Amino acid sequence: MPDPNPAPAGMVARPSGHGHQVNDRPWGAFVPDHLREGMAELEEAYTRGDDDDHPLGGYLVLLACYGGLVAGLGGLVAWRRPEVPATPAPGDLALLAVATHKLSRILTKDPVTSPLRAPFTRFERPTGKGEVAEQTRGAGLRHAIGELVTCPFCTAQWVATVLSASLVVAPRLTRRVAGVFCLTAGSDLLQLAYAKALGSVD
Repeated sequence: MPDPNPAPAGMVARPSGHGHQVNDRPWGAFVPDHLREGMAELEEAYTRGDDDDHPLGGYLVLLACYGGLVAGLGGLVAWRRPEVPATPAPGDLALLAVATHKLSRILTKDPVTSPLRAPFTRFERPTGKGEVAEQTRGAGLRHAIGELVTCPFCTAQWVATVLSASLVVAPRLTRRVAGVFCLTAGSDLLQLAYAKALGSVD
């Protein structure tokens, strides 16, 4: 019996028993069929038929984007040729660590930044303390981006990379901006301590 839902021309469909289809992958029609099939087989072997989506192709695209970001920032530093100390100052490391933590949580958990995540996520519930829980949606690259923008641990790598390069190119401005996020993080701790103190009094 012919397939009632044939794959589009140039696409290779999987049997219906599998959870993923090759034509859902982010590389689309720009990659030869045999490479798409190879990635799909690798993905199937990696997940062992699990229903959860593990879009290796999408992750590969994000890795390439991160590599491009690092290369671009490295080119900017080389073009500006600033005086770079042999080792970063401990105070700068502490400043950027706190700023990275706070900014990554704002990007991935804050309700105000949810419009940036909405194309890749679905709202689930508020979690309190000014944060929300979201679920990734879609498949392939869309799902991979959804995982990135809802994971503060994942996003922190990108934030730290940008802040580190910014510290080299524009140290004074970077310290000012990072200081704002450090103050916000400190305020968060005071707010939580205050709420806990009120609860213990009650």
